[in-house]
Amino acid sequence: MADVLALVEARLRMALGEPDARAAVTFLGTDRIEVLRFTDVSAEGGAVVRYATLGMSAAPMGDPTATLADPVRGPRAELILSVRGGRADTDKALRPLAVLAASPQVEGVVVAPGASLDTGEPLWPGAPFTSVLVAEPGGLVEDLELDDPMDPVHFLPLLPMTPNEAAWKRVHGAGALEERWLARGTDLRDPLRASVALD
Repeated sequence: MADVLALVEARLRMALGEPDARAAVTFLGTDRIEVLRFTDVSAEGGAVVRYATLGMSAAPMGDPTATLADPVRGPRAELILSVRGGRADTDKALRPLAVLAASPQVEGVVVAPGASLDTGEPLWPGAPFTSVLVAEPGGLVEDLELDDPMDPVHFLPLLPMTPNEAAWKRVHGAGALEERWLARGTDLRDPLRASVALD
């Protein structure tokens, strides 16, 4: 487990630079989840802050209906949230992110692209978002290949959704929502953005 997490952290540092802060959260009956913060001041349109979980990939995500969890095989992932810096108190997103990263251990869910993850509260104080859409991996941080028979670690971007967007996505699907965001030029990193027009 420790070896996997060391490799994951090395991959995050290679892709995002040195973290400027980190916090750890432990939930009863689960392994520790860390959240690392990376600040990219060279990003177009102003600084972008990225929060990456570390700990979710220590064990593979298993089928919740399986009687015995496979300790080696199965999908592994970490979560990444990117927001524009200085516009909201987004550092308070650390705990909700850790809760989402712990959900495979706590609830037996398999987090995969296209899924909605509900935080049950605003992502940070005053945030218009209470859930996220899990996007496709491979863009910001490349998948981390592990020794056979372990599956690679995917780094899954999280796209904040307003309650209206989440409800619309449940009816029309993730692809349709992403197309709507693209068509309207939605800045998904803006922590203050309003819901995209859904009519």
